[in-house]
Amino acid sequence: MDYQKILNIAVIAHVDAGKSTLVDAFLSQSHVFRDNEEVVDCVMDSNDIERERGITIYSKNCSVNYKDYKINIVDTPGHADFSSEVERIIKTVDTVILLVDSAEGPMPQTRFVLQKSLEAGLKPILLINKVDKKDARPVEVIDLVYDLFLDLHATDEQLDFPILYGIAREGIVRKALDDTNTDIAPLFETILSHCEPFPNKINDPLQMQVSALAYDDYIGRLGIGRVYSGTIKEASQITVCDADGKVKKCKVNQVFVYRGLSRVAVSEAQCGEIVMIAGIGDIGIGETLCDNNAINPLPSIQIEEPTLSMNFMVNSSPFAGKSGKYITSRNIKERLEKELEVNVGLRVEDTGSTDSFKVSGRGELHLSILLENMRREGYEIAVSKPEVIFHKENGQILEPVEEVVCSVPNEYSGSVISKLNLRKGMMVDIVDEGTYSRIEYMVPTRGLLGYRSEFINDTRGEGTMVRRLAGYEPHKGEISQRTNGALVSTEAGGAMTYALWNIQERGQLFITPQTEVYEGMIIGRAAKDMDMDVNPIKNKKMTAVRSSGADEAMKLVPAKILSLEEALEFINDDELVELTPDSIRLRKKYLTPNERKQFLRLNSKVQDEN
Repeated sequence: MDYQKILNIAVIAHVDAGKSTLVDAFLSQSHVFRDNEEVVDCVMDSNDIERERGITIYSKNCSVNYKDYKINIVDTPGHADFSSEVERIIKTVDTVILLVDSAEGPMPQTRFVLQKSLEAGLKPILLINKVDKKDARPVEVIDLVYDLFLDLHATDEQLDFPILYGIAREGIVRKALDDTNTDIAPLFETILSHCEPFPNKINDPLQMQVSALAYDDYIGRLGIGRVYSGTIKEASQITVCDADGKVKKCKVNQVFVYRGLSRVAVSEAQCGEIVMIAGIGDIGIGETLCDNNAINPLPSIQIEEPTLSMNFMVNSSPFAGKSGKYITSRNIKERLEKELEVNVGLRVEDTGSTDSFKVSGRGELHLSILLENMRREGYEIAVSKPEVIFHKENGQILEPVEEVVCSVPNEYSGSVISKLNLRKGMMVDIVDEGTYSRIEYMVPTRGLLGYRSEFINDTRGEGTMVRRLAGYEPHKGEISQRTNGALVSTEAGGAMTYALWNIQERGQLFITPQTEVYEGMIIGRAAKDMDMDVNPIKNKKMTAVRSSGADEAMKLVPAKILSLEEALEFINDDELVELTPDSIRLRKKYLTPNERKQFLRLNSKVQDEN
């Protein structure tokens, strides 16, 4: 086959810096779409949850042609909870476009994705995005980016990066702030001048490494990766080498490449290309596909270990099976095994119980996205409070610690600092930014569990908080968690306005009138630091006597309807989140007051014996 010049690039950035919007501009200005084709914004964010939340969760590929080059573009997640996606993709690209907001500057996740790129030896291109903002400060932001590169020990070559300015939403990239072009041609030209196309190794033996997995209901498991040398052909015999050095002979049935947004079957693909192969049912991440006569495996891909775990259990509440399609432990196990096919950052372990599985991931968001997908697919499931995974080195217990950057109005900064100190946080820096303060902390992951909703309340919704895993440090000791108790229903039935009107004085409600409740279900947050048993279905007695003013309209304070993440943050060790296709409920593990008292007695007895 004829050699084609191929460049692979990844777009990396902090969440919401404009990655997917820039990819839209690449595609539209390369004439990938027909003139009459209706195109949605952030076309690469094809998953429903990605569209709803406005974040990239799964890395995705597309390609464009510019001059005589084929450019494969990878849109990567910007959140460290999906680090397993970022780590693998970086190995398949020639350069990265680092997007930085012209007002915010580098954020914790920017540091994370850039660090992975520099470790891989890539030479980034810096694009200062959103330069049309009123509070844009591109010159200061460039200085901050240089500081970040130096902190990450970038080489002299990596520090000599080209700088561009853009408004990705309008499809504009410029070499200087005062340029007037209205397209992204300068970015294309910079990519071509900044990095060389993949060298011509067509005549060398085949060498391809799998960096991502996908699944197709018709053709099974798919391996995605870059061909480093030679060519890969459909219906060809190859040798697969795994991380342990074991080899096996396999057959590649089909080979696909990306053209625009489409996956296209081809008879063969050359070196430099990102391809998708079908036919090897047990293909794994990091495995190398070699020519049968030249077995030369590439170094294995290391995936960072999970930091949080929670138990996924069969839903055993009184409402179990009312709305879900998949409710048994076998259903849950099969779904988790299917997720392991493509989600390599996930771990699933048996717990000794047939109704429960221990699932570990990179963070709350990583696990909550899986739960949200399962809920929408028709699964019913109960999950426990997330727990931090500790490491042990040289007899010392280590725990994950996160870098936290908060931007809060000055009048609320004292409250935020106080709360983070109580959670064993260590202040790194505080900067006055006019009416706002930028506060940087190092906080144990344990201390951040359940803090986000507290942070929103403390800052009246005006603060922003971003975090990333910074590493592991010695155990920080006991950390106080939720200080409020729960309002727990003692009855089953439909919640009544009269009952809720009386209960709302005792705390914040999570339900509205007519919501079906059961005994042991949590219906709100108590104002005190103890659980309160309440009756939400009690109605007003219909007597014939009416006193003046007694029948005034009962006005309820609007209920706080918890999202999945907020529910996971709220629960304590003795509580569960119940997920069904149509609702998210909170409940006690032990539903009746007698069961809870019995559990507390046994628990305190065990602690006394220890």
